[in-house]
Amino acid sequence: MDIDTFWNVIEVAQAGAAETGEPFDEVLVEQLADRPRQEILEYAERFDELHDALYRWDVWAAAYLIGGGCSDDSFMDFRAGVIASGCQWYQRVATDPDSLAAHPGVVHAANVRDRPEVLFYEDVNYAAGGAFERITGDADAFCEAWHSFRGADAESGNTVDMGEDFDFDDEKEMSRRLPRLAALFLGP
Repeated sequence: MDIDTFWNVIEVAQAGAAETGEPFDEVLVEQLADRPRQEILEYAERFDELHDALYRWDVWAAAYLIGGGCSDDSFMDFRAGVIASGCQWYQRVATDPDSLAAHPGVVHAANVRDRPEVLFYEDVNYAAGGAFERITGDADAFCEAWHSFRGADAESGNTVDMGEDFDFDDEKEMSRRLPRLAALFLGP
């Protein structure tokens, strides 16, 4: 699946969710389940590539500010949420995580007392598996198909360059690196 097709899948699911009021992840699963199994695997491959590309300290710091903290599991969910936001937001975040200060959901979260988990969208991580389960009735079908599709490459163990590590609890450092998000969540 090429990148344009991948983003089209996301955009169609966004439109379907907006139209029906169903959660985005459920619409995405429905949409993927209507595709051939090979395309679902290709979607998962492209999703993983995009997801992995956001595995950086600066993006994690943005998630930390937005979420009021961010564990490694939560960071997985955050990256899935960025992908679910669509191509334009994904590209903005990949280029400049601080650009999330203009995201409508982030702005809203910054202005409410009990901060909602904006952009933390766990179920999007499992859409391909959910589509396989819907097609086959077998919760393990995706894992088996994925292993056949990717083989030994699925667990490559490559080290990732996350960029420069820094202290997320250092407000001055966060303000220097993510000034717009820090202004929203840390105050003046």
